[in-house]
Amino acid sequence: MTEAGHQTGRSRRHLPGWMTNFGIQVLVGLIVGLALGFIARGLGGGEEGNWLGNLLDWTGSTYVQLLKLLIPPLVFAAVVTSVANLRKVTNAARLAVSTLIWFGITAFFSVLAGIAVALIMRPGVGTDVDPTSAADPSNTGSWLGFIDSIIPTNFLGLSASAGEGAVSLNFNVLQILMISLALGIAAVKAGKSAEPFLQFAESFLKVIQVVLWWIIRLAPIGTAALIGNAVASYGWDALGSLGKFVIAIYVGLAVVLGIIYPLVLKLNGLPVFGFYKRVWPVTSLGFVTRSSMGVMPVTQRVSEESLGVPREYASFAIPLGATTKMDGCAAVYPAIAAIFVAQFYGIELNLTHYVLIIFVSVIGSAATAGTTGATVMLTLTLSTLGLPLSGVGLLLAIEPIIDMGRTATNVTGQALVAAVVSKRKGILDQEIWDNADSADAEKLRPEQNVKVQN
Repeated sequence: MTEAGHQTGRSRRHLPGWMTNFGIQVLVGLIVGLALGFIARGLGGGEEGNWLGNLLDWTGSTYVQLLKLLIPPLVFAAVVTSVANLRKVTNAARLAVSTLIWFGITAFFSVLAGIAVALIMRPGVGTDVDPTSAADPSNTGSWLGFIDSIIPTNFLGLSASAGEGAVSLNFNVLQILMISLALGIAAVKAGKSAEPFLQFAESFLKVIQVVLWWIIRLAPIGTAALIGNAVASYGWDALGSLGKFVIAIYVGLAVVLGIIYPLVLKLNGLPVFGFYKRVWPVTSLGFVTRSSMGVMPVTQRVSEESLGVPREYASFAIPLGATTKMDGCAAVYPAIAAIFVAQFYGIELNLTHYVLIIFVSVIGSAATAGTTGATVMLTLTLSTLGLPLSGVGLLLAIEPIIDMGRTATNVTGQALVAAVVSKRKGILDQEIWDNADSADAEKLRPEQNVKVQN
């Protein structure tokens, strides 16, 4: 190691703990972002905004774009490499089944929380929301969506759309997951002749992880920009007559994060505070980015290097969870929103309706995987219950505000299930759990896994 490297290491060790604590850095980013957001809002600027608001918007969207950029190569390399190493994880099929079961268990109790909050708070009763804002949604959920979403449309799982003189490329992570699984299995079956391909995939994964770390380290800046832009763009004005509904959503999410998840952790022998401390970067980034897909690389890294989830299992569970495991968007939100719509239109719901809400929330998130989104999930719920789809339009004004809490809950639940299943199956690396701290930047350095020759 060079003298400069020794100097850097010594200077880092002499820094106060809070300066190298990743979780605290993200928290500082949130606070700074709030302050900048209120300043930008105070500057005004009309529809075109002002220099500070535009800067926050550009910085935040660029950071999310950088995170999403790595999802296709990360999923491909991680899954192909993991399939080749599946011998290290016993009972892989049982792991997959257990993952889906725990997806369902947490979704079941989350939707119960949503129903209870809606029945107690009655957000659709006495609201003065303008009935003329009701409108049918442009996209609706489909029970065949899951099947459609896992059938690759092309080798790369990409789709393109044209508009305003530009072509936009999108990817479907479930299709990439299926393609990668197929290639990984085929490579294992091919034997020795496929060794160069598997070695390339493993080397490629290490390169992607280093680049990913560079992007993750920008999280405090991205967090400040994203929360600042949210405050500057929405403030409190958007709440209006739907304030009671917004409060009901956040109460439901708080029940999931503060009661249901801690009970699941306790029952499975995992410390509650330890889990939330380690998963904090995932939760906070989910809140500000409003994108489970965008946070997925961070969720996978934290699960492996802070929660002790084996890489071979995390490479399967986290991408799948980022698409189909949505306790905020697919359980709490559609339950409260459906009851809100029923109350707004004066429609009485019976026991059958509540059973259908539970069924759609537990099973329906997979059905909307191809077009993942809370609005699409809500349309599936409303159509199943026979409620007017025009009720979706009533809630669009506050969509960005509630989407922040929903996504934070989604990504936290994705990491939770991976940790719980690993613990129950005896494959969770207890040494990593005991020693890792996702809030400490030094614990997440990919370079620590590389031996340096002096």
